[in-house]
Amino acid sequence: MKLSTRGRYAVMAMADLASQSDSGEGTMETLAGIARRQEISLAYLEQLFGKLRRAGLVVSLRGPGGGYRLAKAAGDTRIGDIVRVVDEPMKATRCRTTQGCLGKSGRCLTHDLWDELGHHIESFLSSVTLADVVGKRVKGRARRVESGQPESGQHAAA
Repeated sequence: MKLSTRGRYAVMAMADLASQSDSGEGTMETLAGIARRQEISLAYLEQLFGKLRRAGLVVSLRGPGGGYRLAKAAGDTRIGDIVRVVDEPMKATRCRTTQGCLGKSGRCLTHDLWDELGHHIESFLSSVTLADVVGKRVKGRARRVESGQPESGQHAAA
């Protein structure tokens, strides 16, 4: 399963925004600056940021000194929310209807496997914030979650 450019570019742009600003305070960033730094088409970013703004994940200001900033702190902005806002499906099954993978004959033998994988992806992306990405606290996170180890910054109960 591969995340499409919509989801990847939205997360890249939001991480760039978080790294450039003080998460809700400070200067506005232009889409042109983000597009240049991340090597993403400006027209594509405009489409994505329209959705992100309508969902309340970013705030925009027009005119001189205008641009975009995060609507809330980077630590409160979950990657899963960003991906969902740009209409990126987080499922690994091939089902396109409520009838199942095989249409009228129901679900394929591996449906539950791929469905569960989709839930794991969604859970993982919802456990990671922009602050985690910018602070480089993502690598190894899935292994910690699987083993039940506390995430960095959290302590196990005594």
